[in-house]
Amino acid sequence: MEQTAAADIATIGRISAVPAILQVIREMTGLRFAAVARVTEDSWTACAVLDQLDFGLKVGGELDVVSTLCHEIREAHMSVVIDKASEDPLYRDHHTRRLYQFESYISVPVFRTDGRFFGTICALDPNPAELKSSAIQTTMESFARVLSLQIEAEENLQQTEADLQQERQTAELREQFIAVLGHDLRNPLFAISAAAEMLQRKFANPASDKLVQHILTSARRAAQLVDDVLDFARGRLGNGIPLDIATCPDLGDALQHVISEIQGVHPQRVIRASIGDLQGVHCDRERVAQLLSNLLANAIAHGDVRGDIEVIAQVDQGALMLAVKNPGTIPEAVLPQLFQPYSRPTRDTPQAGLGLGLYIASQIAQSHGGQLHVASTVQNGTLFTFSLPATR
Repeated sequence: MEQTAAADIATIGRISAVPAILQVIREMTGLRFAAVARVTEDSWTACAVLDQLDFGLKVGGELDVVSTLCHEIREAHMSVVIDKASEDPLYRDHHTRRLYQFESYISVPVFRTDGRFFGTICALDPNPAELKSSAIQTTMESFARVLSLQIEAEENLQQTEADLQQERQTAELREQFIAVLGHDLRNPLFAISAAAEMLQRKFANPASDKLVQHILTSARRAAQLVDDVLDFARGRLGNGIPLDIATCPDLGDALQHVISEIQGVHPQRVIRASIGDLQGVHCDRERVAQLLSNLLANAIAHGDVRGDIEVIAQVDQGALMLAVKNPGTIPEAVLPQLFQPYSRPTRDTPQAGLGLGLYIASQIAQSHGGQLHVASTVQNGTLFTFSLPATR
């Protein structure tokens, strides 16, 4: 089904790597205008723009498609690279060059994963530039392939969120759909990671290495969202969160690693940890670490930014107790729904994730035969406590 221009603009806008891609193209080529364009038979629409020329084109802006070289690229499915248009026998008298007054120009086609033409990644400048003798065409064509995979992943995630929002009351059908879709999302995410790793190996460049790492980080974050969706489906379908119960002599190290990882991502927040001797605890180490990660992410997102976050883990009277405390408060009316899926504050600003973190944490606790409690008061802040028998 053909996407609308507005939907495609929104999809490109959600891909956090796109601005970095355009900036890398700017730095590698010296061209001061770069864009991702949606190109159809009768329209050219800017989906992302880096404009240091005051060209005047904004996101959502349109050009007469037949006035652009992208129209020809759509027909030929071939990249166009021009070093100096005024001396190029093919383009010196071309109407596009006269209209937009450029000398250097490069544009590569972007196809959807099913082979349909989406548009182009293009760049231009009034000054000439040596483009044909560089690796920029190969690099941009690699960017186009990665962008194609990212578009598919983002559209799938958007569809997932829309379906979840619209069909909360049709639980069984919805949850089966999510489980299938979650599995299907792994393929494009794997392809994104593989393509980014290929760029790291084959096109090592200080200007692009940071972008490639950003793409890998974004792919891992999207993979985590997929895992959350699958865990949600398992919990709601009645099978529960799968566990691998074993003695965990290094549980304390695993919890400390989670704390260090989140502290590294949020260096402005203070996380104080007290990890006791956890020898002899039987549990699924990775799932308990996931539970702690979800609780800390919730504290970071919704707790009072002016206060410290506290983590306490200890074995007391034959039971493991893992607690996360932050100085924020939760309204009393919200507490009964806090561990339900999609439970998160309504805000004007976009929020990452699907609102499943606390629900999944509670499912991990239940699958262990443990309990997850929350208490919140103005005097003491908010305290989440996970407890379970240390041995079985």
